[in-house]
Amino acid sequence: MTISSSLSAGVAGLNANATRLASISDNIANSGTYGYKRASTEFASVVVGNTRGAGSYSAGGVRASTVRLIEERGDLISTGSALDLAIAGRGMLPVIPLVSMGNPISDMPMTMTRTGSFRTDADGVLRTDSGLVLLGWPAEADGTIPPFPRDTLAGLVPIVISPNQTAADPTTQMNLGVNLPATYTTAGSTAVPPPLSVEYFGNLGTSEALQINFVPVVPATGSSNQWTMQLRDSASGGAVIGEYTLTFDDTRGAGGTLASVVVTSGGAYSSADGTVTVNAAGGPLTIGVGRLGAPNGLTQLSDSFAPISISKNGSPVGNLTTVEIDESGYVNATYDTGFTRRLYQVPIVDVPNPNGLVSMSNQSYQVSPDSGSFFLWDAGTGAVGSVQGYSREGSKTDVAAELTNLIQTQRAYSSNAKVIQTVDEMLQETTNIKR
Repeated sequence: MTISSSLSAGVAGLNANATRLASISDNIANSGTYGYKRASTEFASVVVGNTRGAGSYSAGGVRASTVRLIEERGDLISTGSALDLAIAGRGMLPVIPLVSMGNPISDMPMTMTRTGSFRTDADGVLRTDSGLVLLGWPAEADGTIPPFPRDTLAGLVPIVISPNQTAADPTTQMNLGVNLPATYTTAGSTAVPPPLSVEYFGNLGTSEALQINFVPVVPATGSSNQWTMQLRDSASGGAVIGEYTLTFDDTRGAGGTLASVVVTSGGAYSSADGTVTVNAAGGPLTIGVGRLGAPNGLTQLSDSFAPISISKNGSPVGNLTTVEIDESGYVNATYDTGFTRRLYQVPIVDVPNPNGLVSMSNQSYQVSPDSGSFFLWDAGTGAVGSVQGYSREGSKTDVAAELTNLIQTQRAYSSNAKVIQTVDEMLQETTNIKR
């Protein structure tokens, strides 16, 4: 009976508009929630008994379906914390719920979020107040990131940063810019330049000294333009760890530059980059003395001994001051000595269909058959964007648009209620026929 189908259609309309009202309410309630993705309710008609030329018509009503528009990107909002993170572009940050800590990560479903305000807790775990723990690949001692699988959680670990940690940066490279007096290598000269002591830092952060002695080779007549460079290591008890014979050019145009470096003891001289490598107590130490014919490094000019520029890497033991995550997803710790160490790399998760992800609480999502398999990208490569510190992603709710939809939904709900009221009155008239 068509009047009964009208009643069913009215009830279906009430249910559909109630569903739409629920999504609108959720959107408005989360208008200030960072990273919120709005829910959208779409209506589809249901057609029954649509036989062409039929003398009666049966109302099928309406069906509501709601989707979370996860692929929509909110505006980035600047904050004052380096560990407030958002994604500038496509992709998400890998996380796990705090309650899952201690369980094998490879057995968990991939969970991700677009933004988060991460802080270290009492155990140093980097997490949000809502309990989402940030994941990353751990770096080696030298800051390099080993190759990890990109289509599985294996290799990802919770990022843990101890606020009281200290670190040292051993010296591995040193550059000498020293001018040796040419007059010291002429016949009859007895002058010898003073020893040159250069501080370096050992593997345990201790301050050591590399003593460099330059001894001129004095000929019986004329000038030799030769020097013996001797390297002594304080960490080895003052033992000689390298000795080299330096010969300088005396021709026009190249005068004063290195002409040859002959190894007496220690590592070989590299003419490509102008360095010698010696074995200090803490390991190999590369010392730049200059390329052959180059005007930098060691020179022999005029009559003065002048350490012009001496530089080295490394630093003493320092205390952790700040932790930041750069655009490439690298977690970098900075110490009060100026030393920076790479601790982790945070990859960016991408799926073929973001709207197919399963929405969880706290603006987190999990993969599903509809979303497709995930892949872990380096930030800034492939199809994904970069990691933005000092930023949060704003809500995608447009309050004005939602209030307009609210008015439309209210009117549609009232109209469907009027249909049910009208059907009720018509059924009452049908009942009154018997009287």
